Order: sequence, then C-alpha cells, then structure tokens
Amino acid sequence: MSIAEQRKSRYSMHPGFKMEETSMRNIETKTGKTLEEWIGIVQRDGPAEEKERLYWLKSEHGFGMNYAMWVAERASGKGSMTERYDPEGSVREMFASRQGLIPIYEKLLEIGLSIAPDVIACPCSTIVPLYRKHVFAQIKPTTKARIDLGLALKGVSTQDRLIDTGGATKGDRITHRIPIDSIQQIDKDVEHWLRVAYDKDA
Repeated sequence: MSIAEQRKSRYSMHPGFKMEETSMRNIETKTGKTLEEWIGIVQRDGPAEEKERLYWLKSEHGFGMNYAMWVAERASGKGSMTERYDPEGSVREMFASRQGLIPIYEKLLEIGLSIAPDVIACPCSTIVPLYRKHVFAQIKPTTKARIDLGLALKGVSTQDRLIDTGGATKGDRITHRIPIDSIQQIDKDVEHWLRVAYDKDA
C-alpha cells in the first residue's frame, strides 16, 4: 500500500511491518552485509525454493526466523510486506461470501475508529484488529450470519452479553467476545465495552 493510498484509506499499516522495514534497513549493522549482498548470496549459493532458503539462512548463516523469512522472500522476487499489503482487498475477500454482514462490520468499524484519534484498523485475512498500543478489539465474521466483536478485557468477569473466549487462560489478547447478528444489536453496551477495552490499553 503506497503512502498516497494510506492517506486515502480508513486502514493503517500493520504495526509488525514497521519492524520488518527497520530490520532490513539495519541488516548490514547486524550481519556485516547489505540486504542486496544477502539477496545475491541466497540466489547464488542457496536452495531454489523460498522455504528451503529460509531454513538455509537459519542453519548456515545463523539468521533468526524473521530475518531469514524477509531475506528469503526478497531473494524469491517478492517485495516487502509493506509493498504487498492490501487491506481493502483483505476486507473484500473476507466478506465476499458474507455480504449481509457488511453493514454490521461498517458500523463496528466506524464506532471503533471514532473512539480516539490513535485507534487504527489493520485488516488481516480473517479479522480486522483495532489497535491502540496493542490490539484492544477485533472484528471477525465468524459465520455467514454472525460477527464476533472480540475484546481485550483481561480481569473483567463474564457478564451480560460478554462471552469468555478462554483467551485469558491461553494468554491471548482477546479475552471476551460479543456475538452480533444484526445492526440493531450494536448499542450503547457494545460502545461501552469497546471504550473499556481501549482504556485498558493505555
């Protein structure tokens, strides 16, 4: 997604992509070779397949998983995740067979982004997470008839419409969810819990 596209979009670059960009800029400091040099080494001496290149970089050159993955992808002709990221496309694909859920999704997204200026939405392939410092909520079309609004509410007891996801036990960010199958169910209660989740990520 280009800078111009980012400015027009309601969506933001996934925070994890910043780590990739920073790491690739600093790879010479870390390894003694530039990114271009590593790409040349992989293409000249490494295996042909991207997955095999990843493990070759780890075993032969001591790369960590992320560095190996990023270099292997570039050596295979792929751009960075930043260049390949298509949030609008991810959302279209996510709702391609769930058209009836789009009004619910749009309303939840609108409310989430309106909580505060620092809220960003970063669509993935199956969910749309909302970030403050971390993910504090996520919008997930779970079935063709229902969206689950996931919430990071560690320490909050299950009550009213809040359903325990088991996330607290598993160490997941998302600990509760509110199932929503009609736009009428997006009420003050939903807005309240979104705000609570946002405030807990201060």
